[in-house]
Amino acid sequence: MIQRTREVVIRMLDNVQQATIKPLILQTIMPGTPIYTDEYNIYSRLESWGYPHKTVNHSAGEYARDEDGDGFCEVHSNTMEGFWSLLRSWLRPHRGISQAKLPLYLSFFEFVHNVRKRGKGLLFSLLAVLVKKTPKAI
Repeated sequence: MIQRTREVVIRMLDNVQQATIKPLILQTIMPGTPIYTDEYNIYSRLESWGYPHKTVNHSAGEYARDEDGDGFCEVHSNTMEGFWSLLRSWLRPHRGISQAKLPLYLSFFEFVHNVRKRGKGLLFSLLAVLVKKTPKAI
């Protein structure tokens, strides 16, 4: 999940079913927040969970839609599609990642993506996270 111009959340799921994604969506996205997706059926219950939902129909060649005629395509999933492209490009040189270690790679990529606007501050952010995770000496 990605908020346009904001942060991304990456989670590995055991399966791709509504029962699996519902808790993640409810924990991550504030109710009432509009969600834009492709036409995949897994997203069909978003409105009943409290989220305004609009789709683009990729199978019909629709990738973005301007609904109010202002020349700006509000409805699209291009932000997430672009993110996945970056992630795949970053993972490509790391051939043979085990399923056990893939969540670590994904977490690292999520972290770097979410702090990218900090520039040199990235080092300080990384150190802050590491210091929090490191057990204190006795």
